[in-house]
Amino acid sequence: MQSWPAPEVPTLPGQPPPLRLYDSADRQIRPVTPGRTATMYVCGITPYDATHLGHAATYLAFDLIYRVWLDSGFDVHYVQNITDIDDPLLERAERDGVDWRDLAARETRLFTEDMAALRVLPPRDYVAATEAIDEVIELIEKMLAAGAAYVVDCDVPGADYPDVYFRADATEQFGYESGYDRETMARLFAERGGDPDRPGKLDPLDALLWRAARPGEPSWPSPFGPGRPGWHVECAAIALSRIGTGLDIQGGGSDLIFPHHEFSAAHAECVTGERRFARHYVHAGMIGWDGEKMSKSRGNLVLVSELRAAGHDPAAIRLGLLAGHYRADRFWSDQLLAEATERLHRWRSATALPAGPDATDVVARLRRYLADDLDTPKALAALDGWCTDALEYGGDDPDAPGAVAAAVDALLGVDLRGPLE
Repeated sequence: MQSWPAPEVPTLPGQPPPLRLYDSADRQIRPVTPGRTATMYVCGITPYDATHLGHAATYLAFDLIYRVWLDSGFDVHYVQNITDIDDPLLERAERDGVDWRDLAARETRLFTEDMAALRVLPPRDYVAATEAIDEVIELIEKMLAAGAAYVVDCDVPGADYPDVYFRADATEQFGYESGYDRETMARLFAERGGDPDRPGKLDPLDALLWRAARPGEPSWPSPFGPGRPGWHVECAAIALSRIGTGLDIQGGGSDLIFPHHEFSAAHAECVTGERRFARHYVHAGMIGWDGEKMSKSRGNLVLVSELRAAGHDPAAIRLGLLAGHYRADRFWSDQLLAEATERLHRWRSATALPAGPDATDVVARLRRYLADDLDTPKALAALDGWCTDALEYGGDDPDAPGAVAAAVDALLGVDLRGPLE
C-alpha cells in the first residue's frame, strides 16, 4: 500500500535527553531504549469512514515519538496497518450499495491526504490486511500446531462454521498488558468486537483468528478452509513479518488496550516464546466533542477533511490537538481551535522577526519536555513565552527566530512559514 509523502524534517544542533514514556503494561513512565533502529507498530484505521480528530490525535502522538527519535539520531522503522477487511467495512459497503474494496480505497485515500496535510511522518511499511493474508495464515498455522488455537467443532449446536479461535489461556502472562480482571475483560470484549456467546468456543474470551467463509462474504483460501482474518491476528502477523520480535513500541488509542492489543501481543508471544511482544505499550487518550466521546455511533465526529475544507489551517488543527497531553481524554471545541489559530499566528509573527531573544534555552526546554512523556502543554507554554518576549521586547540575535522555527518544525511538526494573516 502506498503511504503519503514525507515532509522534510530539519536537523537540529546538539543532543536531546533520552525519551521516557508511560508504559500501559507497567503503569509507569520509564525510559525507551531502542537499539540503533527504533521500531514502532501503530494500529491503523478501518477505512469505512473519514478521519476524525480522535484518529488525528492518536497519530500525532506517535508522530511526536518518531520526531523525537529522529532528533536523537535513530533510524526509525515505523509500521502501520490498514484493516481493509472487517465487519464494519462490509456492513457500511452493503448499506451504501458500494463495493467494499472501493469504499476501503476511497477512505484510505482520504486518510492519507489528511495525514499529509497534518504533516504526520508516514510509516516505512503501510500494509493493508488484504496484502498480508499469507502472513496471517502462516501465523495461524503456527498457533494451531502449538495448541494455542483450535477449529470450532461444527457438531456443537449452533456452531455452523469451522472458525478458528485463539485460546485466551495460551500464554501464562495473558492480561499483563491491560491489567484488567476477568470481569472487565469480559465486558470490554463484548463491547469491542468480541463474540463471547459464539457456540463452540472453549472460553467466552477466546478470540477469532479466521472467520470461515459465509455466503456473500469475501474469502481467501487457507489450509483450514476459505475465510478471512480476524482483527487482532492481522496486526500480530504484520508486525512480526515487517519488524520481527523485540518491538520497541506497540501503540494506538487507549480503547485498543483490550482486547485488541492484549490479543495481538499474545498471538505473537505464543509462537515466538517472548515474554513481551513490545518493550513499551503506548496509548493515546480519547477526543470528545460537546461533553461526549467522539464516535461514529454517536454521530458527533469532527472530521479533519471538513475542517480543512472550511479553510482552517492544518497547522492550527495540529496545535489544537497538541494543546492537551497525549494520554489525557479531552474535548475539542470551536474555542480550542480559535485559540490554536491565534497561537499559530503569534508564533509565525515572532519567528518572522529579523531578530529575537536567544533561542538556546527555549529549544532545550522544548526537547526536555517532549522527552518527558511528550509533555506538549509545557512545550507549547515555553514557546509561547519566547514568542511573547520576541514580540513585546524584541531581541538582538538574528539566528534565534530561525532556530525556534526549525525546532518547532522538527519536533512538533508545525510549519511556521505560512501566512501571517
